[in-house]
Amino acid sequence: MVEIRFHGRGGQGAVTSAELTALAAIEEGKYAQAFPSFGPERRGAPVMAFVRISENPIRTREKVYEPDIVVVLDPTLLKLVNVEAGLKQGGTVIVNTHKPVDELRKETGLKAKLATVDASTIAVETMRVPITNTTMLGALLKATGLLPLQSLRAPIDHRFGPIADKNMTACTRAFEETKVEG
Repeated sequence: MVEIRFHGRGGQGAVTSAELTALAAIEEGKYAQAFPSFGPERRGAPVMAFVRISENPIRTREKVYEPDIVVVLDPTLLKLVNVEAGLKQGGTVIVNTHKPVDELRKETGLKAKLATVDASTIAVETMRVPITNTTMLGALLKATGLLPLQSLRAPIDHRFGPIADKNMTACTRAFEETKVEG
């Protein structure tokens, strides 16, 4: 089983990212679940969302305490939240940032394997909004090889309807531009 934790701010699409990832896994014949973790937070407050993907039925329903992968939609959270908390040995952190890996590591002290993409710029240039949810999904798939990129097509089409093509374009561009360490 692969467990993923998304970190974002309310309104940035972390919950949508988790849902789309689970739906893409189901499209590929896998078992998956996605769920958020937030209370009465307001727009802009830190939120987390979780995904589990498995070849077998998933019995656990608790939040993900030890993720294999962490996806950070908003780089300002790196100063507020320990995104590596509970990360499994050999885990990967995927960050929305324009900074090179060595600079990011120096500024944050992150020790995990890193993947980076300037998802904010891609989102604004492609969709004209700074919402990075589908953009970061391209980075997730590039950094991990977890699912084929095309597995996101149907979930994105269903979720975004008339703006699905722009979201898929942003996702694909992020897939192409993501830099994976190692």
